[in-house]
Amino acid sequence: MTNSNGGDCRYVIDQNAYIKLLLHALKHKTSAVNGVLLGRLSGEVVEIADSVPLFHSSQIGLLPPLEIALITIEEYYSSQGLSIVGYFHANERFDDLELGTVARNIADHVYRYFPQAALLLLDNKKLGALRNNKDMAPVMQLYKRDSSKSWKHVESNGNKRLTTKEPSANIVLLDYISSEKWNDVVDFDDHLDDISKDWLNSGLFK
Repeated sequence: MTNSNGGDCRYVIDQNAYIKLLLHALKHKTSAVNGVLLGRLSGEVVEIADSVPLFHSSQIGLLPPLEIALITIEEYYSSQGLSIVGYFHANERFDDLELGTVARNIADHVYRYFPQAALLLLDNKKLGALRNNKDMAPVMQLYKRDSSKSWKHVESNGNKRLTTKEPSANIVLLDYISSEKWNDVVDFDDHLDDISKDWLNSGLFK
């Protein structure tokens, strides 16, 4: 049986949801960025079907814009049978793999509504090494909230708790990096500045 906080869950992320978050981080290399994961629980698997890039500026930890974003996102995706199932964070510094207060606090908020929530932290070193090693594993670290209410890094240990739905996701990502596809990504920050900008990124992969 899966325990109440989803300790035995596996996470499978759709290729486009995965790539969208990484392109967002690449677009704002000198800033911390974040996003949310949309999906559903199917047995012991959390299926992450989409993602929404949130912020890239000083607003990243502010509650009012975050609440506006989460309400808007939930309203849109609930009609598709999807809800917020996790949180993505990329730190400002390339070599920083610490899970900071902002990331923990927002992930705690998601956890209150979805106890199997995943917190994904970008591993820039893995991302940078992709061109050479052609690794198929996600370039993100998986964190889960444990019984002590702390977010703990889930070691892979070969059991693949976090995988991409399409094994070739990193190859496709490298193609998009080569073509500087990150320039086309819109986040909620951009949308709040100019509401004509599409936070859904509907045409990003067309």
